[in-house]
Amino acid sequence: MDPNAPVRDQYGSPGMTRVQTWVMSTLVVTTILHMAGGLLVAAWFIDEAETVPRVGLSVIAGAFGVMAVGAGLAIHRKPLLSPWLALGLLPMVVGLVLFL
Repeated sequence: MDPNAPVRDQYGSPGMTRVQTWVMSTLVVTTILHMAGGLLVAAWFIDEAETVPRVGLSVIAGAFGVMAVGAGLAIHRKPLLSPWLALGLLPMVVGLVLFL
């Protein structure tokens, strides 16, 4: 290390910021989607004769899926109202197909 030629700090570079954004959005989206998946697993263990709680948990899982996609869009500073939000309904659709 030369005191006359210090090395620039790379933490403020645009590339580093982009990587941090992608890592954060990936962590947030996968964490929330795991919650939605957990709700579907919980619905799986409810008695088959009780349809209403199973459908209810599937709808809640869909709401969490929409929140996950919305959080990812917000982290990337994209418009929240976009067709990508429909992708968040996928856990609900999977749950309804399994339980109905």
